[in-house]
Amino acid sequence: MNTKKLIAALLAGGLLAASQLSLAASLVLYNAQHPQTVKLLADDFEKMSGIGVKIRSGEGPELSAQLLAEGKASPADVYFASNSPELMLLEGKQMLAKLPAATLSPIPARFSSPQGEWVGVMARENVLVFNTKLAAGAQMPASMMDLAKPQWKGKLAIAPSDGDFLPLVSAVRALKGEPATLAWLKGLRDNAQTFDDNEGVVAAVNRGGVAVGIINNYYWTRLQMQLGSKGMHSQLYHFGNADVGALINVSGAGILKTARNADAAHKFLAYLVSPRAQQLIAKSNISFEYPLLPSVAPAPQLKPFNQLNPPPLDMQKLGDDSQSAKLLRQAGLL
Repeated sequence: MNTKKLIAALLAGGLLAASQLSLAASLVLYNAQHPQTVKLLADDFEKMSGIGVKIRSGEGPELSAQLLAEGKASPADVYFASNSPELMLLEGKQMLAKLPAATLSPIPARFSSPQGEWVGVMARENVLVFNTKLAAGAQMPASMMDLAKPQWKGKLAIAPSDGDFLPLVSAVRALKGEPATLAWLKGLRDNAQTFDDNEGVVAAVNRGGVAVGIINNYYWTRLQMQLGSKGMHSQLYHFGNADVGALINVSGAGILKTARNADAAHKFLAYLVSPRAQQLIAKSNISFEYPLLPSVAPAPQLKPFNQLNPPPLDMQKLGDDSQSAKLLRQAGLL
């Protein structure tokens, strides 16, 4: 082989090796969390580790259904869920890999998989938002269940088709039972204006289109960032007494048993629960969710995490949301 051919062969081999290395040093992430937040985290992880992250974003229920349909053929390495029931569904189908103790241990166990197959990363609180010209904090109900009573007719906004509403239904079902949950949902149907998502609910309440809405806390804070304090005509109401309305929704991540890039996936999950990533979540001014690493304080705009008073529900009791969707359909809300 002459010199030119040898150099060409070496270059081709080097390019092929580099290409293979690049392919190996990457992972496929199915993402149901807010895309802006996950892109921020993925970009930081790529810079720190040299591992690429290919993100496919979508709604949680749809992505978890897609993973079930794809089965062993799924290209996904990691699933980053918006709500824990999506992960519990995959865990129940034995699709998630066991995580090492080093990944699980930084996060309080109550926020992660009961079987050690996914880890909690961030959380938000279920709250009410109320228009300060149409209602007062003192008029807010003692319990989320009270919103199904006749006095709230025409005063309430909900987004029953939003994926964030499903865990609340699951929490009511776990604590109150299925008949009470169905009755509650029918009361909401009779009382509420319905919107496609939480953004629609908080905007309607803030502009005075409706008095009160059920949302997750961070939607209000994000609207405040957009409009400024002068543009806000609403406030948040936090349920007390461990009411179901104070549910904490957990976003977590798990690794598929079929992951083609398991080593990269494990490094990514270890990163998500690290102080670096948790500080990024707290300080990003994007998502306004609670970091779950106890040593990291949340954004100052949020109520301190240790002052929240959620109901006594672990991830297993909250379940996988499958029955919740059926109840919403039975109540005429889907």
